[in-house]
Amino acid sequence: MTRTLIIDDEALARQRVRKLLETRSDVEIMQECRNGKEAIQAITEHQPDLIFLDIQMKDMTGFDVLQSLPENSWPLTIFVTAYDKYAIQAFDIFAFDYLLKPFKNERFYLSLDKAIQQLQQEEEQEQRVDQLKELVNYLQKQQEKPEPLALKQGSKISLVQLEDIRYIEASGYYIEVYTSESKRLLLRESMTNMLEQLGKTNFIRIHRSTIINTDFLSEIQHTGAGDVVTKMKDGKTFRVSKSYKEALFKHLKI
Repeated sequence: MTRTLIIDDEALARQRVRKLLETRSDVEIMQECRNGKEAIQAITEHQPDLIFLDIQMKDMTGFDVLQSLPENSWPLTIFVTAYDKYAIQAFDIFAFDYLLKPFKNERFYLSLDKAIQQLQQEEEQEQRVDQLKELVNYLQKQQEKPEPLALKQGSKISLVQLEDIRYIEASGYYIEVYTSESKRLLLRESMTNMLEQLGKTNFIRIHRSTIINTDFLSEIQHTGAGDVVTKMKDGKTFRVSKSYKEALFKHLKI
């Protein structure tokens, strides 16, 4: 009996996989997971033989799920994705199976049978884990550079790489975005919306009027009365408000 988990943030996608698996008497569905956090907990608890893992979920990628676990606990994985941009060619290069949505029933069962056959070859288990690790590391590197951020200035749109943004300051109803090329972009945007656009990167808010990129942070200075000041690599300094100080220290792990 092959112990299986279904991991996908779309209910209809999980239902489709479940119905296909329920036609098989040699497969046991241990749990369905709606996000990466549930997946990590379920894999740790159930130690499944096989997982059907959605690549792009709202809270994290399928690769993040695996890398959050000890490598010796990685189950055999069939990646499921609707995004061919996720280096589908890499799956072929590393000879690893995947399902591209929408997939046909025949394609699903072909992948399932292949996986069960691999599980029966216990002597190749270590090789499969190494192969999976190489694939995940490769695909993670392909995603490290994010898409440029489109910043609208009146009738003009500037495309800016996230890693080029040094810091952002509020200026009335506008914000000023400073880049590594010493450019200043003036946008009619709120700090909150801007922080959401930046996503989970090295950007952190240190004041209601200031967001910094910690890659450009040079040092942190403690002044009197418990105040904290950040000094950027270009010499610019910003005061850290007390309400954001704890979050900054946590982000920097200090």
